[in-house]
Parts: sequence; structure tokens; C-alpha cells
Amino acid sequence: MTESPLHVLCIGMGAIGTYIGGSLAAAGYDVAFTERPETIDVLKNKGLKIQTPAGLLQVKEVTLYSSLAEALQSAKYDVALIAVKSFDTQSVLEEIRPLAAKFPPMLCLQNGVENEDLITSVLGKERVIGASIGTAVGKNGPGDVRVEKMRGIGIESGHALSEKLIAAFTAAGLNAKGYAKRADLKWSKMLSNLLGNATSAILNWTPARIFSDPRIYAIEVAQVRETLAVMKAQGIHLVNLPGTPIALLIELMDRFPAFISRPIAAKGMGKGRGQKMPSFHIDLYLGQKRSEVTFLNGAVVRLGQKFGIATPVNSVLTSTLEKLASGEYKKEDFNDQPEQLIRLIEEQL
Repeated sequence: MTESPLHVLCIGMGAIGTYIGGSLAAAGYDVAFTERPETIDVLKNKGLKIQTPAGLLQVKEVTLYSSLAEALQSAKYDVALIAVKSFDTQSVLEEIRPLAAKFPPMLCLQNGVENEDLITSVLGKERVIGASIGTAVGKNGPGDVRVEKMRGIGIESGHALSEKLIAAFTAAGLNAKGYAKRADLKWSKMLSNLLGNATSAILNWTPARIFSDPRIYAIEVAQVRETLAVMKAQGIHLVNLPGTPIALLIELMDRFPAFISRPIAAKGMGKGRGQKMPSFHIDLYLGQKRSEVTFLNGAVVRLGQKFGIATPVNSVLTSTLEKLASGEYKKEDFNDQPEQLIRLIEEQL
């Protein structure tokens, strides 16, 4: 641990919250977590387990609170980490709103590009710091996670707390790196999240299969090009993420013909994800009625509308997966039926 103590409040104990907060706690930092009462009951006498490439980290004593009000009443914090799904952001902010005056700066670990703006509307610009997780983390159960592929975390630099956070995260083995421009970091990470995600959930295909099929690869390229156009309109640039040369892959897909780019991209996706299903697929087949596609591909659509850029492929991917999640569409109507998805996209072009 660094000489200067860091008191951390972690909102959410999913895979990312447990990994980041637990790693900091294991390194000796003072970390408290907020979670649902039923999860707290499970974790009270269990502690945290984090399986990393370097070995098993364990936190035997965990400070847990069932509400933010209780956490703030019990202690003061230097920083709060928000690690919930994007569709839960609004409910967390409603809980924060009456506590905003005494709330610490927030480090946003969430996927997507709109959460920081929402947080800013409650806490103000000076108390929001962007971050993106590159490391792939799986969850075995409450308080029990595993690192599936170690990469690192990008943290927005320039904030008064940035250097202290980067040092603390690095000391905790999280491989942190600073990024001068939040938008570059968050949009580049979102592009990595888009690859083989919505198509995988809709078709019930692995990402490796998605990138091996020329027809569906063309859909992947189209969603990338739409996203790049929206980024360009905002002056946002591609950057590589810690341990992830995403800029090189995206430029390959954008600039080179498919007969060159697809075999290389397929090899990269096969190595990076292989047979592991991505987050949209996992949520859909766990029965989630909401999908983060609304906040990823959907963000491309919303920003495209704002800047007058057509995003038909991202629009179809968003609406199709939303309808599959809500039950308006049946999974079996798209399961292993690429023609259905292709038809919907062609109707929009």
C-alpha cells in the first residue's frame, strides 16, 4: 500500500466491483462495499476470493453496507467506485442525489459512454473520473471471481485524484494506465465491447464463429464504421487500451478489404474470446429482461441522431436484442438463423 491511505467506497459487487474493490482491499487499502441485503447476508461470513494469474487473493473481513446513506454515515471516503450495469445507473444516482453534497468523487468503471454525463448531472464535473476495464473477469458466485485474461485498466488523468488512483491500482496489481482524454478511452473501450457481442446474443453464436462467417463479419464491419463516423463527428480518437491493441484491430477492419482483415480479426477474436460467450449473450440467456445493448450500440444510435449520422446497423442490433430480452421476439426465431438478422438490416439500408 502507498504511504498515503486511500479510503474507497465500491458501489456494486458484481464481477468488476468484486475484482477491483477486492484487489484494493487485499493490497491493504480501506474498502467498503454496498450491495443488496440478500447478497450481504451471503457474504458476511464468507469474505472475498479473487483468482488471479499470480495466485489467489483473499479478503477475510469485508465491510458491507446495504445503502449509500448507511455507508456515508459510517465513514468518509476519498473516492467511490461505481461498478453496476449501465441500466442500474439511474437508480444509483437517485440514491446519491440527496447525499450529493457529502459524496466523494466518483470513478466510473462502467461500460458505455454516457454514464459519466449522468453522474456529472448529480455530482458535478469536478467529481467525475472516467475509467475502463480491459481485464476479463468471470464470476463464480457472490464474492468469488476469477481473472480470465489479465490486461489492465485505463483511468482518466488530469483529475486531482488521478495519479493517486493510478498508483493505488498499480500497487494492487491492476495494471493501471492514465489517459488524457476520457472520451478517447471510453469510446475505444466501447468499440471493443461491440465486437461480436450483439450478433453473438442474437444468433446464439460464439464470437469466433461470428468472425468466421463472411456475412456476419460484414455486419461487424458496418457497426464499427458507423461508430467511427460518430466518433469523428465529436473529435474522438481511437486509442489502444491496457493490454489490448484495439486501435490496430479496428483500423484493420475499417481500412482493409474483408479478404485481408477477416482472417486476422477472426484469429484475434478466437484468441481473445474463443468459445467464451460475451456479456450480452450471458445476460440474455440468464433471462435478463434488459440488455446493455441499449447503452452501447444504442449510444451510437443516439449520438448518431444528434450529429446527423445514419446508424442503421447499430439501430437494428439494438432494437433486435432489446426485443429478444423483453420477450417481444422469440430466441428460437433468430437462433442460428443469420438470414433473419441480415433481412432486418437490409430493410433499413
